[in-house]
Amino acid sequence: MLQYLETHASILYAVAFTSTMLGVVFWEGQAPLRQPVFSHRVRWLSNFGIYVLNTLLLYLLLPLSAVALAAILAERGWGLFNNLSAPLSVAMATSILALDGSHYLKHVVLHKIPLLWRFHRVHHTDLDYDFTTGIRFHPFESIVNAVITMTVIALLGTPTAAVVIFETSLVLVTFIVHANIRYPAALDKVLRTLLVTPDMHRIHHSASPLETDSNYGVIFSWWDRLFDTHVAQPRNGHVGMNLGLLEFRESKHQTLPWMLACPFLDIARNQAHSGQQEATLKVQE
Repeated sequence: MLQYLETHASILYAVAFTSTMLGVVFWEGQAPLRQPVFSHRVRWLSNFGIYVLNTLLLYLLLPLSAVALAAILAERGWGLFNNLSAPLSVAMATSILALDGSHYLKHVVLHKIPLLWRFHRVHHTDLDYDFTTGIRFHPFESIVNAVITMTVIALLGTPTAAVVIFETSLVLVTFIVHANIRYPAALDKVLRTLLVTPDMHRIHHSASPLETDSNYGVIFSWWDRLFDTHVAQPRNGHVGMNLGLLEFRESKHQTLPWMLACPFLDIARNQAHSGQQEATLKVQE
């Protein structure tokens, strides 16, 4: 089974990407939670556009995929677990936890360091919230993400199968947690004990800075509870909450050129979080 994962990693990733995306699109069509601010045509074109650009840049700039790197490390005996006699199950579980934990830490750092926030805020300028929000990242951030992931893999000597499982799980979770879907609150409460859920992550995209700076988890939800960054529910409810950033309300920021230019715009982060100010937010079209 593990050998199959390693041999067919690219196929598994493609199948997971396509099937999850189509499944979430269907779910969003059947049971949407929120009504969109913009047409799908405008947002989807821009969000998929920046995703394609990121994919091409990563292909050109990074000679190896994460899976290929793990395979080379194993072949040459580099990295922690390639020099220990630990059981494969322990190496895989530890590596997956370390990869997810590093994503949580990286996410916090992107919010706290002003220069990095400039790039990460591209993800947060989306005034709607659906599965395409999960692929809306500035190319610089995508490169940083890839470098951090590969660094963790290199240090740990992460088993190739663990990389395949993590990378495939990441694409599944990315689409699902950004989905504009309605589902029972009781189900969310159960799932959230272990996993990040759409309702949990949607709070992270709130226009309220206090809610934006919360719920940083990627796959597992316990990091937020462990480091006291968990917010259970948005103050104005999931339907009533404003999304995006207070300082980016114009429709032009939903287009690809402005998304790419966003980090270089000299717009200070708005720290206001009063209910009165949020209630008066308008989308300028």
